[in-house]
Amino acid sequence: MSAFPYSDDAIKGVKFKLLKSHADDRGFFREVIRESDPFFAGRGSFGQWSHSRMIRNVVKAWHYHHIQIDWWYVPIGQIETVLFDNREESPTYRQKLQFRMGQSSYGADTFELCVKIPQGVLHGCKVLSEEAHLMYITSEIYNPNDEGRFPYNSEVVPHNWGQEALTVENDRRIFPPTAQRVSRA
Repeated sequence: MSAFPYSDDAIKGVKFKLLKSHADDRGFFREVIRESDPFFAGRGSFGQWSHSRMIRNVVKAWHYHHIQIDWWYVPIGQIETVLFDNREESPTYRQKLQFRMGQSSYGADTFELCVKIPQGVLHGCKVLSEEAHLMYITSEIYNPNDEGRFPYNSEVVPHNWGQEALTVENDRRIFPPTAQRVSRA
């Protein structure tokens, strides 16, 4: 496995935890998050745990939250993850991070990790394997009034998901309809 290319705060507030697996003939054990992990401790550390199963070429983007923090983990499959700082007041404004998460058996450029996505950071993913499972913890219980979206192909983020992107209506619209930018550092 190659070295993970980003450090904590490459985008202000984004944190990474590279995971260790303990394998034997029966399989493996992998610890994902502890309550005491510095990137998990603090205000509103647990609100909800969710699981998303997606098929090849599914794109879910661009989402952001005003209050909620997300922690993403991909135990099965491989996804391309893209984070974009659209917070004008942030010292990392317009910084984009692009990396692959999931099973390291997909190659040295795929990392077994958990990523913390703070409020205001636009985030999206595309499934590169036949299927992928995204497990994520959120600091708040789902609240549609906390969520914002830009279309997956918005000019707000300089990123191209490719011609084969599979999306749904929610990933092809702005929400709320008057959203112009994200403000939260």
